[in-house]
Amino acid sequence: MELDYRLILTHMLGFIITVLILKKFAWKPILGILEERREKIKSEFDGIEREKSDLVDTRADYEAKLKDIDNLSRQKLTEAVNEGQKVAVEIKEQGREEAKEIISRAKAELERDIEKARVALKEDMVKTTIAAAEKIISTKLDDTENKRLIADFIDGVEKA
Repeated sequence: MELDYRLILTHMLGFIITVLILKKFAWKPILGILEERREKIKSEFDGIEREKSDLVDTRADYEAKLKDIDNLSRQKLTEAVNEGQKVAVEIKEQGREEAKEIISRAKAELERDIEKARVALKEDMVKTTIAAAEKIISTKLDDTENKRLIADFIDGVEKA
């Protein structure tokens, strides 16, 4: 087998011409399409990364808002508890004041009733003393009779 240099040279020349023709007419469009495809894929990945970043930011915003809402609800609950305690203290104080007022009115009424009872007792004592004196005066004045009348009078007072 002998090498035919002309044939090899012809093949090489044909290959180089084919490569030059492909380079001139096909290589740039193919490279352009590949470059365009690479840019499209890169822009899609960049878009995905931006959306992912936006999602992370949005999630962080929502979590911060949820924490704020939680803190606000706890604050409102604490304020409601404090307000409830204040109202309870006010109601207790109002109850104490009303109780003091009722007690003072009851004491005043009791003092009036006691005073009325004293006056009535005094009047009864005066009447019974007068009645006893009339009995003593109307009967003879002797010691045994006086003692008996006084004993009867005391018995009558004790029964009444």
